[in-house]
Amino acid sequence: MKHRGRHRRRRRGRALRATLAGTALALTAAATMISTSQATDADDPGALKPLTASAETAPLRLTEGSVPPEWLDRLSAEMGRPVGVRAVLDDTDGSLRDAAACPEDDRWALPVEPAATRAYCWDGADVEGWRSGAVTTSGDADDDGHWGPSRVVLSGWSQGGTAADGTPAEGPATAGTGPGQGLARVAFIDAGDPDDLRYTWAQLAVPVDGGRDYRGLVSPVSGMVWYQDKLLVTAGRGDGSALYVYDVGRVQRATVDGTTVGRVPGGWSAAGARYVLPAVASYRTADVNAPQPGGISLDRSTAPDSLVAHEAVPKEHDGPTRLWRYAFDDDRSRAGLLATDSVGQADVVAAYETELTDVRSVLSYGSGWYLGRMTGTPEERGTLWRQDGKGARPTRCGADETHRCWSGPAASLSYWQETGEVWSQSGRMLFALPLDSVDHSLD
Repeated sequence: MKHRGRHRRRRRGRALRATLAGTALALTAAATMISTSQATDADDPGALKPLTASAETAPLRLTEGSVPPEWLDRLSAEMGRPVGVRAVLDDTDGSLRDAAACPEDDRWALPVEPAATRAYCWDGADVEGWRSGAVTTSGDADDDGHWGPSRVVLSGWSQGGTAADGTPAEGPATAGTGPGQGLARVAFIDAGDPDDLRYTWAQLAVPVDGGRDYRGLVSPVSGMVWYQDKLLVTAGRGDGSALYVYDVGRVQRATVDGTTVGRVPGGWSAAGARYVLPAVASYRTADVNAPQPGGISLDRSTAPDSLVAHEAVPKEHDGPTRLWRYAFDDDRSRAGLLATDSVGQADVVAAYETELTDVRSVLSYGSGWYLGRMTGTPEERGTLWRQDGKGARPTRCGADETHRCWSGPAASLSYWQETGEVWSQSGRMLFALPLDSVDHSLD
């Protein structure tokens, strides 16, 4: 019975992808109405341009700062002993639905070419008022694809609206953050059984007041990478940092089911989540005008492994867009942190410019950079490009081979090297597809 059920799901998946392809073709005529700058980029952005001058790379330098250990120890003493990933996974909040059982409006967010081979949707009631963001997996955390015995996907979400540059429209939150202020949370998804994905919510937080309290992280979570025992998350400009660092072994239990974040009468609240992740470190840019990472991902094809980023730019930005990478530290005592010099600064090890505009996702593997790009509003399909030092190629679909085959609002690309799959998230859809299928669909 189990095998027959899987065959039925495969047939439903093929039918779903055929339906999505038909929908994309129906939108092709509308997709031709694009701006002059977008048309130029879509024609051919050319090769990546290396940035080598110190004046070009110095603004990308980050300074590392650690949360004092005594702050974290104080939080643990007050809140109780931290728990690990497996304990969070075993305390389930809900389940994702297979794509065949998802609303048609949600399925529209899936890419047409290359097509998703696995897809799931969130219950609308559970994510109402929240916007999906970045994805990372235990394939990033460890090269065997597991965290302990578990296969895990982490899905980032943010609350409230965003400004033109992707930062929260509301101001930064403080201790005791109230609802609707751009809060960020992560779903820990147990992906051990591909037919039954279950998740648990954890609020992202930042310790304050010497570890006597914490505030909610205010960020659209446009980028997220889980590497070894650390989770690196992008921060909105209003938060004062470029990246926050979390230790997945330091998850704390909330003790009060409240709408605020932080210490409250009777215990600790996490805006409805039952778990809290307090930051253990952060990375800051030299000044508020320095380029901020908009999206990040892990590249295991470099030595050492590296963190890649694309520049966060406002919607009216007409290019070029900067791309860069940092090396991870190979010192075991600094597992999951970026390589820094004697004064705690992380310099880029490579930087480039692309003529593509509206870049919203980045993945680097081998010699290629895969860039997801918006081509209008989130309701319009986007484009997916592979670019390197020799040129650029987009995926194509439909009889007229339009470039608009990707998901418009997709904000993350994460490569699970052990399985060869790329994971992403768009709207209420979480999906995966082989990286080979991206390369095969390139023009």
